[in-house]
Amino acid sequence: MTEINYNINKKNKKKPIIIGLIIAILLIVSSVIMLLYPFANNTKIDYFEGEKPVFYNGEQIGNALYQNNTLYLPLSVWQEEIDESITYDSESNSVIVTTMDKVIQLPTDSLSYYVNNEVLELSFHPMTDNNGEVYVALDPLVSFYPIQVTQIGDHDVILLEEDGQERTSATFTSEEIREDYSRLRAGANLSSPYTGELQQNEQVTIEKEVEDYYFVRKESGVAGFIQKKFINKGTKETVSVTLDQKEPSLNKINGPIQLTWEAVYSRNPDTSNIPNMAGVNVVSPTWFKLSGTNGDVSNLGSTAYVDWAHSKGYQVWALFSNDFNPELTHEVLSSYNKRQNVIRQLLVYSEMYQLDGINIDIENVEEEDGQYVTQFVRELTPYLHQAGITVSMDITFVAEGNYSAFFEREHLADIVDYLVVMAYDEHWATSPTAGSVASIPWVETNLDSLLEMIPNEKLVLGVPLYARLWEENENGELSSQALSMDQVEEWLQEKNVTPTYDEASGQNYGEYYDPETNSTYKIWLEDETSLSKRVELVDKYGLAGVASWSRSFANEEAWVALSLETEEE
Repeated sequence: MTEINYNINKKNKKKPIIIGLIIAILLIVSSVIMLLYPFANNTKIDYFEGEKPVFYNGEQIGNALYQNNTLYLPLSVWQEEIDESITYDSESNSVIVTTMDKVIQLPTDSLSYYVNNEVLELSFHPMTDNNGEVYVALDPLVSFYPIQVTQIGDHDVILLEEDGQERTSATFTSEEIREDYSRLRAGANLSSPYTGELQQNEQVTIEKEVEDYYFVRKESGVAGFIQKKFINKGTKETVSVTLDQKEPSLNKINGPIQLTWEAVYSRNPDTSNIPNMAGVNVVSPTWFKLSGTNGDVSNLGSTAYVDWAHSKGYQVWALFSNDFNPELTHEVLSSYNKRQNVIRQLLVYSEMYQLDGINIDIENVEEEDGQYVTQFVRELTPYLHQAGITVSMDITFVAEGNYSAFFEREHLADIVDYLVVMAYDEHWATSPTAGSVASIPWVETNLDSLLEMIPNEKLVLGVPLYARLWEENENGELSSQALSMDQVEEWLQEKNVTPTYDEASGQNYGEYYDPETNSTYKIWLEDETSLSKRVELVDKYGLAGVASWSRSFANEEAWVALSLETEEE
């Protein structure tokens, strides 16, 4: 009988577990290897883009043009990276640059340039054109900015560094044999492509640091990130650039400003009839305004008025306006030559009348022309400062429309000595609803917003010395008239109206119904109550002072209410 053996194959359940363990171990080991020995990116990229690259704050901002032994930078680079206020005037074919104390004109077809109208000679053209793009010479323009220029490396690299910028000399030292660690990376990690390599003991300059990496620059100009542990820091240096710049010598007001505007429409007031104005230290007569498309300025100035003001201890900040004409404003202020014509006349008048300041009152301007208004102020201010003239400018609260939207408030705050906010006409002459000229809550709310863009020490609060008497007839039609403080008192007495305090406006309020005309009259008063509250806002926000429109609307009570404490010398 034959014996038959059956071999039955049983499935080995341990095999998948073992395989899984092996895979897990391999993953752990590979992760550890990746962590301890990271694989670096071996892709090399060109650090320089184009010829004669220009670097500023560690970044390439463009390329220079080398022509007739002179380096030029594109105007667009100057504007975008160095000074956005640099402008090109197509009419005069010039680049216009302004600093705190200088106005520089760089004409294209010239071997000269102008600083505050003084002619300076060059051996090269300060401007040139290359394929339709305007280029401006590095020298002399860079001398007007706190910037140091260095040419380095074989690639004619131009390095621009700001005054106060820090840099540290250093040495690359590494005992690692991997070339990955000697490569300069485009980003602060090994996975970034590299821009160049360092040799043992090579000298570099540290420009900044990001976490565990330094951003360093080779003597050739090539730069990139490298791990800190391979860099030995040396001495720290600070870029130092001294500018030939003069601080204006102005006749400063001792304490807060208390200005009042003198409205002069055809003739100056008889100063013998002007009452004592307690606390006032600046008067601003409305003497000058644009009067022609060539930039002519009409003049109502009076030496007698200035002599009277100075004898009273008042400074005179004569007002210049654009005549509130948007077309004329565009025609004149969009042209460099016409702006200069206005400036020359204001300088002549300032000297003629021995003025202490100029108050700029430009209103009703198309929004797109705001840039020209700012440029005019940029060009005017250095000349006036050179003559010792204080510069102030009137602005509105932020709003829509031609009377507000064009103001570049933050730029203007950087230029002038003071901004005066005309904090009134919450309800204007033809307003669809009756209301206060400037209720206290409305003023404070808008003031809060304005101070987010303007330093409080540069801001003067404009206050109204007039009130609007509103009449609403039986048909619901509304009209108004502006009354001086004395006229308001006369109307209250005539109609036997006793004002009551209105919590919503923070002012005293009067109302009268006339049965003969079936009209209701309403008025929100400017008096000691409202003016004192405005002064409280000046104190609360640490503003530079007050300015009142206008002197002829006031009574004696106004000057007492508006008096601000002055600092003792």
